[in-house]
Amino acid sequence: MAERVKSLWPAALAVALGVLLGSGCVDVPHYTPQHVFYVAPDGDDNNDGGSPGTAWRTLGRADRETFKPDDRLLLRAGAIFRGQLSLRADEAGRAGKPLMIGSYGDGRATIRAVGASGIAVHNTAGVEIRDLRIVGNADSFARGSGISFYADDPGGRKSKHVRVSGVDVSGFRYGVVVGGGGSGAAGFTDVRVSDSRLHDNKDAGLLTYGPRFDAESPDFAHEDVTLSRVEADHNPGDPTAHDRHTGSGIVLGSVRDGKVERSTAHDNGADSATDAPEGPLGIWAYDSTRLVFQRNVSYRNHTGSQVDGSGFGLDQNTSLSTIQYNLSFGNDGAGYHAYTGLKNGAHHGNTIRFNISSEDGRKLAGNGGLTVHGARIEDLQVHNNTVVLTRAGPGEATVVRVSGGPHGVALRNNLFVSPQAPFIDAAKSYTPAEIVLQGNDYYDAAGPWTVRWGNRTFTDLAEWRSAIGQERHGSAPTGVRADPCLAGGGDPVITRTGGAAAMVPECDRLAGKGLDLRSSFGVDPGTVDYFGQSITEALPIGAVRPQPTG
Repeated sequence: MAERVKSLWPAALAVALGVLLGSGCVDVPHYTPQHVFYVAPDGDDNNDGGSPGTAWRTLGRADRETFKPDDRLLLRAGAIFRGQLSLRADEAGRAGKPLMIGSYGDGRATIRAVGASGIAVHNTAGVEIRDLRIVGNADSFARGSGISFYADDPGGRKSKHVRVSGVDVSGFRYGVVVGGGGSGAAGFTDVRVSDSRLHDNKDAGLLTYGPRFDAESPDFAHEDVTLSRVEADHNPGDPTAHDRHTGSGIVLGSVRDGKVERSTAHDNGADSATDAPEGPLGIWAYDSTRLVFQRNVSYRNHTGSQVDGSGFGLDQNTSLSTIQYNLSFGNDGAGYHAYTGLKNGAHHGNTIRFNISSEDGRKLAGNGGLTVHGARIEDLQVHNNTVVLTRAGPGEATVVRVSGGPHGVALRNNLFVSPQAPFIDAAKSYTPAEIVLQGNDYYDAAGPWTVRWGNRTFTDLAEWRSAIGQERHGSAPTGVRADPCLAGGGDPVITRTGGAAAMVPECDRLAGKGLDLRSSFGVDPGTVDYFGQSITEALPIGAVRPQPTG
């Protein structure tokens, strides 16, 4: 996990240098566009391209055209076109009248890139790319991107309106990449990627990046970025990348105001390097602020080395961001992690709430379901999560791992279930000012009950409370050891994306037993639980409001 920014920069820069330029989309709007151009295998590059009957034949001919706002470029569905499309700064460029690139007819056209990227866009936007299959070859897998948007305008301009939807991208170094570079914080705003599958790309399914982060004067290349219903899977990583992470699903970097929702990341990172100092994750962020990851699923993600492999992560220089209503299971590393390797105060004000973790720590058992780790993590709120760990990979497991330099970190109203692993493994005897645990349920389905706090081990909740001062609110004791009566049994295991119902408490032992976060601590808990049920009257313990059956 260490020094992600330093190692990510060369990789991202290489993408920018290897990229040419790109484009966008499909459905016929109710108005008449300025020009519609067609490409078909039986066309002729000497035609005008203005109708299906007078279509061009090659991408090379289309790429020579200078496209204007409101133009459309349509490729015949079912056909394969070899080559690349590129857009320059003097093309497209209007958010209100975007250039659209896509398919016509039933299904998708395929762009088979040869040696580089499939569609590349440089210093312009007002571009929509829809309903295409984009496939790379061996050279593309080494250095290309399926769809690339890159800005390095020296004035730091942010080009507006990027749309990517209904695409299937595979066989590149990155599936979709949105980057910013140059002397300023040039980049893109109003970015939407939706209803797409990004798979079998070497380094990542989707990546955004920007200039090096300055904690004293933070700036972000991209603003208003939303990913919806994106599947990032089987992006394997690079076994020869010994100095950096590869093989992630979705990575947001240098974004202000972003969202990833109703998306999935799974089976990524299987070929990532065994000696890399940092590993891949399913869905994660770095160098960003005001992000929301919600209603996503991240599972069976791998790491080749001994770090990372988590389902979800808020990595260094991430602030004011929230991970909520997500499901994580069967990942090599933690289900959810917060990490920074820097003591710059830039990792602050984040929240992890109403999430479920099942059987994470498949390879790195010591990371368990939840990890808070790093040089200085400030003001992190972790509440109303359900973490079940019945077994884990080699080595000693733990449900929650805490290490490094937390300050103002709070874990409240969480449900922790394990038949054998320590519930908490804290690297040292932290004070409540550094990290505080209050109102959690520690259910040992089969025993024994264990907490490790620095160099001491506790086998009883009351003993830990008395000796350390955790699980207290004022003079009142908090925290319980109660069977939550989960629908899936004492220690249920989730193995499929629709398996979260196993985590519903079917008795009222935890109903309304959570601490009042708003009145007691000034923490906004939200209004619904993992399943969208109202929690405005009283907070439960765990991610799900109990549904008593008897």
